[in-house]
Amino acid sequence: INADECISCGSCADACPVGAIKKDETGFASIDYSRCISCGKCTSACPFGAVHERSQIIDILKAMKQGKKVIAMIAPAIAGQFPGNIYQLKSAIKKTGFYDVYEVAQGADITAHNEAEEFVERMEKAKEVQTEWLDEWVNEGGYDAKEESQEEVNVQNFMTTSCCPAWVNLVNKHMPEMKPFVSDTPSPMVYTARSVKAAMPEAITVFVAPCVGKRSEVYRTPEVDYVVSFEEIGSWLMARNIDVMKCEAAEIDTTINSDGRRFAYSNGVTMSVKNYVENPEVIKDIVISGLDKAAIRTLKGYVKSCPGNFVEVMSCPGGCVNGCDVIANPRVATRQVDNFAKSMESGENK
Repeated sequence: INADECISCGSCADACPVGAIKKDETGFASIDYSRCISCGKCTSACPFGAVHERSQIIDILKAMKQGKKVIAMIAPAIAGQFPGNIYQLKSAIKKTGFYDVYEVAQGADITAHNEAEEFVERMEKAKEVQTEWLDEWVNEGGYDAKEESQEEVNVQNFMTTSCCPAWVNLVNKHMPEMKPFVSDTPSPMVYTARSVKAAMPEAITVFVAPCVGKRSEVYRTPEVDYVVSFEEIGSWLMARNIDVMKCEAAEIDTTINSDGRRFAYSNGVTMSVKNYVENPEVIKDIVISGLDKAAIRTLKGYVKSCPGNFVEVMSCPGGCVNGCDVIANPRVATRQVDNFAKSMESGENK
């Protein structure tokens, strides 16, 4: 938080769902990174732009100047962010200096398939695994009500998604009791980066992200080297005088399942996973669209009593199309992403 731009209005602290922002003795706000989940809500809430992300553009430019193969991996939400279509946008991004552009939607297909398999397996084995963990947790005084016995604990068979890094950060820092219920399946970004590295081990991978949360995930993902935001890409295109609408259409991977592109908005992950489950009716889904204090209280309650068995959690209301680094109106972006996915289903873009 830039103290020169901060006016001590408290908007960032009010927006923080985990109490990670406090005013210091001078009256200015500061972030407690031991509590911060990188949800980016403070960035969106600040009316003066005093909350900044640490940019990696200089490092990326240096890699390009050194002649390295720098690969842009674009998140599915980008389809609704810029003028023109996704084909032109891929060409535009390559013009900024990237060697190639990969759609992270291809990784989303893998995430959906693997998460579906994990869900089925967990439903079969969850009782045994979770009972063992809860036994140890209760013995250590996990519940506030120490008098609760294990017999009073309602062991739940449910799984939450894992593709939102702010949600994963929340669990790791504030909700350890939820850890056994979070999917172990890596995010689409990870699978896409692995695909790039397998094809080009020497490549430099750059994830093009809609939110600050992905920066925190990149720091713990060895397959991804750097991250830039949608806003940074937009500024980059402007600086290079690249008009997306005037760019030629690039080829896209038509083998990507349209559901992988729907990861960009709320309920998209759930729809994708259902398509990979033999009997989708077994999924009793719950969608948490936006992490705030009320949603966090609800999620904590699921450990003892969950009304469903598959919980999709997105930190941003509406999903990645409403991340703190997006450019377009979330409603418009959602419609454009969905239209693009439908066009792929109909075959008109193949």
